[in-house]
Amino acid sequence: MPVAPPPPAPAPEGVRVSKLITERGLASRREADDWIEAGWVRVDGRPVVLGQRVPADAAITIDERARLEQARRVTVLLHKPIGYVSGQAEDGHEPAIVLVTQANRWAEDSSRIEFRGAHLRHLAPAGRLDIDSTGLLVFTQDGRIAKRLIGDETRVEKEYLVRVEYTQPGQMPEESMERLRHGLELDGVQLRPARVSWQNEDQLRIVLREGRKRQIRRMCELVGLRVLGLKRVRIGSVALGPLPPGQWRYLRDDERF
Repeated sequence: MPVAPPPPAPAPEGVRVSKLITERGLASRREADDWIEAGWVRVDGRPVVLGQRVPADAAITIDERARLEQARRVTVLLHKPIGYVSGQAEDGHEPAIVLVTQANRWAEDSSRIEFRGAHLRHLAPAGRLDIDSTGLLVFTQDGRIAKRLIGDETRVEKEYLVRVEYTQPGQMPEESMERLRHGLELDGVQLRPARVSWQNEDQLRIVLREGRKRQIRRMCELVGLRVLGLKRVRIGSVALGPLPPGQWRYLRDDERF
């Protein structure tokens, strides 16, 4: 007689502590794991270990040392020039993070943060900006900021100035402008509504709440526009302002995305 397969193991109960910490907006997953390993996380007064599962409504307490460590993590705002990639070096092009040096720090940075080499450790781009685009690029050590700015669920506004050329005879019809605002899809996915207006006769101002790969260039192509230049001037309430190309500054304590 055939032997019956063993019954499936019961699903583990509860939620991983690190996942709960992330879902409650207390830290990134990596930060949560680091805190647990350091013994800085307790549930119902007892220290926890990596991978431990607890009830979804468990009372989590975080050691003050974790808060101090998190507070020391910095965020850098860079005016990325054309020709640099946002992340790892590719096709012979340097990553924009090589510009984050003491020599390239903006002289008018008012953050009062003293530059230290430790600020470059785990400093990662929170989003991307194409190699042929310029403007505001964010690097951060703070997982909470990265989580807020990256991913399909982000709702943080990103504002761009886009120099364009209409490739069809005559002027672009208003119907095409309305499609840019809402009505386009990329890769079979409907895009969220965008704010689009003419800044001048050959430049658009576009505000998005998402960030698909080369989204603005592809949107413009769908309505007969060729992008000649693209500059990101704002993320959330943080503006590029007078920060010169190739220079950077720290995010100030009074600034929030």
